[in-house]
Amino acid sequence: MTKDLFAPVSFGALKLKNRIAMAPMTRARNADGIPKEFNATYYAQRADAGLIITEGTAISDTAMGVLYIPGLYTPQQVAGWKKVTDAVHAEGSTIFTQLWHVGRVSHTSNQPKGQAPVSASDLRAANSFAWGYDAEGKEGFVPASQPRALATDEVSAVVQDFAHAAENAVAAGFDGVELHGANGYLIEQFLNPHINNRSDQYGGSIANRSRFLLEAIDASIAAIGADKVAIRLTPYGGLHELPHYEEIEETYQYLATELSRRNIAYIHIMDQQSRGSFALPDGFLERFRSWYDGVLILAGGMDREKATALLEAGTIDIAAFGEVYIANPDLVDRLRNNWPVTPPNRALHYGLGMEGYLDWKTYQEQINH
Repeated sequence: MTKDLFAPVSFGALKLKNRIAMAPMTRARNADGIPKEFNATYYAQRADAGLIITEGTAISDTAMGVLYIPGLYTPQQVAGWKKVTDAVHAEGSTIFTQLWHVGRVSHTSNQPKGQAPVSASDLRAANSFAWGYDAEGKEGFVPASQPRALATDEVSAVVQDFAHAAENAVAAGFDGVELHGANGYLIEQFLNPHINNRSDQYGGSIANRSRFLLEAIDASIAAIGADKVAIRLTPYGGLHELPHYEEIEETYQYLATELSRRNIAYIHIMDQQSRGSFALPDGFLERFRSWYDGVLILAGGMDREKATALLEAGTIDIAAFGEVYIANPDLVDRLRNNWPVTPPNRALHYGLGMEGYLDWKTYQEQINH
């Protein structure tokens, strides 16, 4: 099989026009949590990607740590997302949605009735921030609130929230779902023994700490089928105060083995060095590839040269590009032709305005302007 970044490729049910994915990125454009026509336009503009993975999408009204993010737990949200999937499919691309529960990386102003966020434990992410309202009602970054540990029976309820959101995703026309098991959010809060101090079946051993992740995967598989279920992971990541621990390698080897058995659509690994956190250690991706018998996506600091080298070495199957996709809707053409890329403007990443959302020009528009 050719490993050309730009050539069409099939992985089981996943049929892509190239090996380039648009990574999930929070854009916070939906005041009522319901996707609109402008969201459909935004994703369709970037549908030169073989695979689009949407921004993190809330699985429930308690899953959020950012104002204005869309969800997938009401009929209105399903109808809104249908506009997006129709628009992307019309451009010949495949689209998964990322299912998100932030856990403790939230604030009471993001929660129903101002209640405490939930997590694997009651340990606070004291130096992390949510996007919410401060004491004066002013919008902005606010310190994460004190969380409450989920009771054992509540964990299974969150598992079902993932499965219900997965069902809704398929009803909305998505080709699949990617569970957010990365970046210090709820699933990873269970994986990390420094955060997870539980004494029930979800705490202690590697198998117990992995149980929530695997139950969420299994419930989603039962709901929509393994070929439509994927997950994002950040081994060795440190975002949102997740310290490294001795069994990191063993934990991800266990997960790779268990997820291989389930024949899911793919695993999406992010190297957090591009986000100012820890890099993946040398050799880790190659070791992970030896443990995991499935489609592997990598995001984080990707460019054409790095993507091509990793593809040709057989280390990854798909290269995911994140922030650069915001300012370059025609990113595939720019990579193929070695055209310069437009730098993004981080001041415009979040918020309800359309500036910095729909108004980025393609390279041809720039040179003809």
